[in-house]
Amino acid sequence: MALPRALLQYICGFVLLIASVNALKFDLTARSPSDKKTERCIRNFVAKDTLVVVTATVGGSKGDGMVVNMHILDNVGNEYGKPKDVVGEQRTVFTSHADAAFDVCFENVMTHTRMNNPSRHVELDIDIGADAKDWSAIQATEKLKPVETELRRVEESIADIVREMDYLRAREQKLRDTNESTNTRVKWFGIGTTMLLVALWGWQIMYLRAYFRSKHLI
Repeated sequence: MALPRALLQYICGFVLLIASVNALKFDLTARSPSDKKTERCIRNFVAKDTLVVVTATVGGSKGDGMVVNMHILDNVGNEYGKPKDVVGEQRTVFTSHADAAFDVCFENVMTHTRMNNPSRHVELDIDIGADAKDWSAIQATEKLKPVETELRRVEESIADIVREMDYLRAREQKLRDTNESTNTRVKWFGIGTTMLLVALWGWQIMYLRAYFRSKHLI
């Protein structure tokens, strides 16, 4: 029996609510050009060959005495974007090159030194996998019904979760194998050390016995 449309919409909305990433909002304080370089970074994990859309909305205006720069890179060295002097909405779209965490970093540099409490307001939204796709365009291109579009989106979101779970399972297996290998090495090291100490103890007894006999003490 087919599920009622309202129930399907409820299920779709619930799953998408779990999978969605809320936008981050924060104020980015400016630093003097002579100060040590400091960046504010937001980190997220992404699997290999996954679509990512980073949308940053930066307040202020050009020429207001501050320059906000972005830098997007992962922890294995891949760089995905380095926009300069960002004002308003800045969207960066990329496909990940590795199973790795990536950072979206911001820095705010003053161009005028005489400013009181200089800062820019930043709103950051990171969409990964199914959430990064333009589902309105997909619906129009493939002529899908709204419920079909939601189900398609839920299906891809679940597929993303399954891929991430498979990655975590493989990583856990690798860590477990490393742990078991380390335990085996420690066990054999302990056995070897014990045997060496026993051999040294036996040699000392034999040496002392021979020494005392040579001195006619026993």
